[in-house]
Amino acid sequence: MAPSLRNQTGLSISKDTWVCLIRQQYLRKVASESNSEALRAFCDFLRIEKGLATSTVSAYTIDVEQFAEFLSKTRRNLLEANRQDVKDFLQHLFSNSLDGRSVARKLSALRHLYRYLLLDRRVKSDPTLNLDSPRQWRVLPKALTREEVATMLNPGDSHIHSQIPKSLALRDRAMLEVLYAGALRVSELVGVKLEDLKLELGYVLVRGKGDKERIVPLGASAQSAISAYLKHRRESKPDIRSSSYLFPGTRGRKLTRQRAWQIVQRASHATGRHASPHMLRHSCATHLVENGADLRTVQTILGHADISTTQIYTHVALDRLKSVYQKHHPRAKTR
Repeated sequence: MAPSLRNQTGLSISKDTWVCLIRQQYLRKVASESNSEALRAFCDFLRIEKGLATSTVSAYTIDVEQFAEFLSKTRRNLLEANRQDVKDFLQHLFSNSLDGRSVARKLSALRHLYRYLLLDRRVKSDPTLNLDSPRQWRVLPKALTREEVATMLNPGDSHIHSQIPKSLALRDRAMLEVLYAGALRVSELVGVKLEDLKLELGYVLVRGKGDKERIVPLGASAQSAISAYLKHRRESKPDIRSSSYLFPGTRGRKLTRQRAWQIVQRASHATGRHASPHMLRHSCATHLVENGADLRTVQTILGHADISTTQIYTHVALDRLKSVYQKHHPRAKTR
């Protein structure tokens, strides 16, 4: 019979059990060190070689760490994960009532991780390769109607001018016009510099994900709103006039994304909906497709790397087409 030992609590345990506990602790330590090393190299790759924003790298890190924690229950590390581990992890997320879009984002983070590990020859196979995405992951983006957008952007509406100075009202309206005209992400909007604006040519230079630059056209309404704002900005405080940002904060510094969200939400009160900057982006893309714009053009404006991401707007336009048909065709309704 194996001799017994006493642990820190004074309880007697067998030598075999003690060896097993020590081995488990060792395996967990090795797995943790392997995970940390792989994750550190992956983050450096995203930040240095891919040029992704700090917020994006942070989001990927959180997602990968969550998967690593899930793997620790089976005493495996990121380099040892297999296809079934990934599927079990996704099922675990769904069972904890996580919405489909969030699950899809975590899968995207894992795909980026294992593509890197495969290229770096740290793993022999990609456990996320050809992994089918459940249908519920394709969530159609929410968009405003053209009437709702017009209500938000109408300069005569009192909700834009009521409780804020004229200089801020003009800035906010110009921001709303640019968000809708160019389908900008909120991070792209607050990062636009004065030198990026080519008002006389009708476009603005935008730096998107991965610091990729693209030219975004501005319509007549957006150009008019920007002109009115810039004219009044020349008479503003010195810190505003000297700011390098097109839409600076009250002290000339870079406007925060949170503040941009608040501006859009305040403007959306008149519509009866709680709109976000991303809803204006979706609305621009949806209305372009509805009016017959080709997907390649919409893809370029949105800055999508893959046209399959842009194709979702064909579904949005189809839904609206069906609803309009049901409403107006004389024989579409059941009797």
